Amino acid sequence: MDKTNEAEIDWKEYDREETAFRRKELSNAVDASGLGCSLYELPSGMRSWPYHYHTANEEAIYVLAGDGQLETETGLESLTAGDYVTLPADESGGHRVVNDSEGALRYLAMSTMNEPDVTVYPEMGKFGVYVGSPPGGRDDRSLEGYYYIDDETAYWEE
Repeated sequence: MDKTNEAEIDWKEYDREETAFRRKELSNAVDASGLGCSLYELPSGMRSWPYHYHTANEEAIYVLAGDGQLETETGLESLTAGDYVTLPADESGGHRVVNDSEGALRYLAMSTMNEPDVTVYPEMGKFGVYVGSPPGGRDDRSLEGYYYIDDETAYWEE
């Protein structure tokens, strides 16, 4: 058994336009390999990672404090403290957390840590490929990259 306390883990800060949040990587602090878990704090008016879904990793969100919205493939769903949401590893699990309240939104994001994984960003028209370590993993990857969905490359060179 490995144990940590979130007070012992430093925040990592992300800030890119409407995407701004703080994150503590709980699973990495105890070298967990098969299950990912991070504590997020999303300030008022901000959004989490761009809208996406995974093809190999199921995710879940548990709201600890605050209110907000979860952007899904069917629109916005309200989030409030105590809500638990599962996000399947397919298009139906597409999501982005939005804090439209006046206070901070704190939540746990958990996931399986399978690789290889392809993460699709429909609104950006991109996808990411991760081989050797899943998204959120800390190991070196043998292949990683982001690509435009509409780019077309022939199997055989002409």
